[in-house]
Amino acid sequence: MYTAITSDPISSESVLRHVGSDADGAVCLFIGVVRDHNEGRSVRGVHYSAYEGMADRVLAEIGAEAAARAGSDRVAVVHRTGELRVGEASVAIAVSSPHREQAFDACRYVIEQIKQRLPVWKQERYVGGDEAWLEGAVPEVAHD
Repeated sequence: MYTAITSDPISSESVLRHVGSDADGAVCLFIGVVRDHNEGRSVRGVHYSAYEGMADRVLAEIGAEAAARAGSDRVAVVHRTGELRVGEASVAIAVSSPHREQAFDACRYVIEQIKQRLPVWKQERYVGGDEAWLEGAVPEVAHD
């Protein structure tokens, strides 16, 4: 299993290198990209900020949960931070497993959990110069 928070551009080929085996009949790859619109507004780009120490831990937890669902440790998840332009990848998820159902399910699970739990926040940059932070996950604080 491989997970990472990075400010570097995401390469689908590099993510795919972390999955796959001769025992697998399925490889599922999901790439989330910055789109040019949201809720009726033209978007020129986004900025992702992360609570990196916590984000690394939460992303690893999500990856491990997905691996358990897929019955495969061949899961790779990378989330980008920093400034991204329209069309750039913000997240990549790859899962390989013996059967397609598990690979699809695990990919879907990862992206849904990222949206709910990962302490990464998105600020959209709109055409015309306005900016807005979008609602995101609020990290849970452990109490001793």
